[in-house]
Amino acid sequence: MAFPADLNDPALRARAVKAARGLAPFDLLITGAEILDMVTGRTRRADIGLTGPLIASVHAPDPARESRARLDAAGLTAVPGFIDTHMHVESSMVTPAEYAAAVVPRGVTTALWDPHELANVAGEDGLSAALDAARDLPLRLLPLMPTCVPSAPGYEASGGDFGPGTVTRWLARGDIHGAAELMTMQPLLEGDPRVAGIVGAGLAAGKRVCGHARGLSGGDLAAFAAAGVETDHELTGAEDLLAKLEAGFTIELRGSHAHLLPDFAEALLGLGALPQTVTLCTDDVFPDDLAEKGGLDAVIRMLIGCGLPPLWAYRAATLNAASRIGRPDLGLVAPGRRADLVLLSDVAEVRAAHVIADGALAASDGALLGRPARPATPAALRNTMRLAPLSPADFEVPARGPRALVATLSKPRFPVWGRREIAVRDGRLELPADMIRMAVANRHGAGTPVRVALLENWSSWRGAFATSVSHDSHNLTVFGRDPADMAAAANAVIAAGGGVAVAAEGRATACLPLPVAGLMSEAPLAEVSAGFAALRAELGRLVDWEPPYLVFKALFGASLVCNPGPRLSDAGLVEVFEGKVLESCILADGPDFVPA
Repeated sequence: MAFPADLNDPALRARAVKAARGLAPFDLLITGAEILDMVTGRTRRADIGLTGPLIASVHAPDPARESRARLDAAGLTAVPGFIDTHMHVESSMVTPAEYAAAVVPRGVTTALWDPHELANVAGEDGLSAALDAARDLPLRLLPLMPTCVPSAPGYEASGGDFGPGTVTRWLARGDIHGAAELMTMQPLLEGDPRVAGIVGAGLAAGKRVCGHARGLSGGDLAAFAAAGVETDHELTGAEDLLAKLEAGFTIELRGSHAHLLPDFAEALLGLGALPQTVTLCTDDVFPDDLAEKGGLDAVIRMLIGCGLPPLWAYRAATLNAASRIGRPDLGLVAPGRRADLVLLSDVAEVRAAHVIADGALAASDGALLGRPARPATPAALRNTMRLAPLSPADFEVPARGPRALVATLSKPRFPVWGRREIAVRDGRLELPADMIRMAVANRHGAGTPVRVALLENWSSWRGAFATSVSHDSHNLTVFGRDPADMAAAANAVIAAGGGVAVAAEGRATACLPLPVAGLMSEAPLAEVSAGFAALRAELGRLVDWEPPYLVFKALFGASLVCNPGPRLSDAGLVEVFEGKVLESCILADGPDFVPA
């Protein structure tokens, strides 16, 4: 691992040497801080002298030392800038500039961004737009190369198609910092040439290959690692965490499944020491959660609240993360390292009084100092809802009567196959009282029929929800009972150029437009957050949620077809691990149906 070129400038290093020896003034001297040392675990009082973007000295308080500027940090605790090891800006539904403005004041100075949402909507144009948007931000946003566009080729269609050649070409760029989470688990295990070629491209480029190992265990988990995949954030419980640690994976412990964090903390405490391979990530953060609770700071706070020692939580978010992503310039408050620092007024609550990035004061008292430029949205990310308005009939399932045998999807989050005999009325399935409908319509111009599934154990619905944010193909996905409500919600999203909408009694009652790739808004976070919170509350009035699995968040991942279990995509009801594709949920009807 080498230091980035900007820190290796001989003139910069020479100035830092002189400043460290007291022969030249520091550019900025931070005085009176308590340093929580990520190496020794000790806390000590020290002054921190900065030369440009470099920490030149960490020394005992000395009022005689000269500097061009000073920052009084008495009563504050200094830790390195936080590193989010896996995240998707698009999930917060705001632009990268707006995201940076939200998280930097909270202490996040580096984030590894997998822009596969933009890539799945707009292909290479989307990836190019992501790289442009990541530049010149107060947040060091490090884009990765999407490896799953689409996430399950042959089982869904998105707006892009990245094979090994495309991945190889982009990985050669210096502004691509690794191969992003590989979700095509089963094809890789079976030796699929496309997926093996994508992993091989990452390895040949000498860059990290990140993973998504949900549900893998035993020989399959070992095979995933043996293929060259290095990381995982898809943890299902404490045993899964320990198995993946023992298999050598870099763990990106995420905060987006908060109900699992107490078990993770207990498992880590049981080890007696924090493994060097444990890092932290946010993965997906909704806009209202980002505005209210923050980004990676919220993950640190939750883990401390679960009993993890503060040192462990901060070490996972700094030194461990820097080591695992191959950035020796980050993760320490020490001479010769990059001057990314957080000065905390409250360690347990992760409250940042000041944030320094690249040696400059970036934020104070929760506010960014200066706003990042907002580049114009490229044309490729506009007008991405390439489908005509839908009618209630599009959400019906034609069938021959009087009864039909139907394949159902049973349970949210971890679906399993079900089978039901269902009545047919007027040439359509008659939805049982204990079920709801789910529909997926390709919005990328494929022109395929709307696919409809019947869902069991999805509680009671008195309205409909539609979204163009639907991992990972981001096709238009709709839930509800009444086809008229579903059409109203879907058409509100189409008319808005993408977004999320709620409908009841045949009309849309809430809509948040997301016209940038159908994923993001150009509005300020406060505005997007308020609109999203209002929509979430409106749907909560119409749906009886059943945590922890049937929750609002589950609607955005219900079509994540790369995971084990049956799912609905624009191709039909699919099961990647079984190699199954059903274009219709009807297994038998009319003369072919034989009652049980």
